[in-house]
Order: sequence, then C-alpha cells, then structure tokens
Amino acid sequence: MPDAEIVRNPVEAAMMAGNVLSELCPSRTILRQVTTRWSVLCLIVLNKGEMRFSDLRRTIGGVSERMLSKTLQDLAGHGLVHRESFPVVPPHVVYSLTPLGREMAARVGLLTGWIEENIDRFPTEAAA
Repeated sequence: MPDAEIVRNPVEAAMMAGNVLSELCPSRTILRQVTTRWSVLCLIVLNKGEMRFSDLRRTIGGVSERMLSKTLQDLAGHGLVHRESFPVVPPHVVYSLTPLGREMAARVGLLTGWIEENIDRFPTEAAA
C-alpha cells in the first residue's frame, strides 16, 4: 500500500493502480521493496528452493542478520515469501517462495543474469 500521507482518496488511488509513474500508484511500494539489493538476492537464492535463515545468511554475502530478517518480513508481507515454523527445539524455520514470489524471482533473475553477462561493459567505477 502507498504511504498514508500520499493517498488521501482511496478512489483516486484505485484509479492510479497500474501506473507506476504516478506518485499515487500503489505498485510503487512493491517496486521500492522488491528492488532493494537484499530483496533481489533473497528472491534469487530462494528461487533454488526452501532454506533456513542461517543458510540464507551464509549464502548471501554481506547481509546482516537484522537486515535479512527485515527483508524476509517485508517480502512475506508482500506475499512473495512463505515462512514456515516447526514446533521443535531448537526452533526450525524455513523460507520459500510463494507462486507469486517465483514469478517475481524469474523476472529479477533475468535482470541480474543480464548484469552478470554484461559486467565488463560497465565503467570500472560502476562495477566496483
């Protein structure tokens, strides 16, 4: 959902749905969340299958525990990631993509794949 201070009229907001160039478009919230570095990397990793938090953290180099936790919560809130907790000691939690998350991951994977294939075409300072 868009920020409360931006959308004052729900009817107007509904008319803006699907127009990401409009400041009132609710898809901007999704775009903002899904295009963060950590969200993209989580989607790519989880597209390979379900994983535990500690495995995700080891796989995604440089992400802090706090940032990974927040990213997974945000992705789950947008319906892209499913969190399943098993009632055992110690706690066992696995994360996986929802069908919507798999669709998103496929598209994000195309972009990141293109970047990796063309990294040598970017200025050196841009790739650093």
